[in-house]
Amino acid sequence: MSEVPEVPVPPWRTSPKSRSPRKPALSQEAIVTAALEIIDAEGLDALSMRRVAQRFDTGAASLYAYVASKEELVELVVDRVNGEVLIPTADPDRWREQLREAMFAIRDVYASHRDLGRALIGAVPIGPNSLDSTERLLAILRAGGLSAKVSAFAADLLSMYTVTSGLEMGGQNTMHGATDEERGAYYTRVHDYFASLPAARFPTLTSLGDALTSGDGDERFAFGIDVLLLGMVAYTDRES
Repeated sequence: MSEVPEVPVPPWRTSPKSRSPRKPALSQEAIVTAALEIIDAEGLDALSMRRVAQRFDTGAASLYAYVASKEELVELVVDRVNGEVLIPTADPDRWREQLREAMFAIRDVYASHRDLGRALIGAVPIGPNSLDSTERLLAILRAGGLSAKVSAFAADLLSMYTVTSGLEMGGQNTMHGATDEERGAYYTRVHDYFASLPAARFPTLTSLGDALTSGDGDERFAFGIDVLLLGMVAYTDRES
């Protein structure tokens, strides 16, 4: 089949001028979205004002009308992510179950954002979403009858446990393979290595090899929650 020739443009018509793609509009919300996309794709260390500015085909200086610094941008990203966490309204009859639900929710959200959890180490998130999450978490603890001191200190302890667990999960996707099969193969190799160690030198480690490599991430995380719960209740009872 012969190729159909193109129809020529009449000489009296003006050819349409090629237009450059329209730049995405700058706003604080758009900047935070771009920053989070960079973190999700490449990790926290990849984030810079210059990298974000490139998303908008502009210079880093243009961002400072909306965000004062990279540190503030990271705080805004953390607050955006904390808005993804669903923490139930406190119910005294279900406070233990609600606390477990909240802790799993926090862990899973941070696991989905690579290594963003590093930004919370030594920091106190104070954005509106972060404050709402803290308020709901504290309300659950108080609904369980925990003392003011235990509730206040536990909020920090629970945050560290959930966020670092999420950080570890997020890192597993790049460290030991993205699939369950690949991670399972890694832990099988660890188990076999423990079993091969000389028992005379490592009697306890070799005797606990099966236990050390048993249980999946959810089971071990739930164990930690139960230990923390028991400790918080016991500490409150001791104060009485």
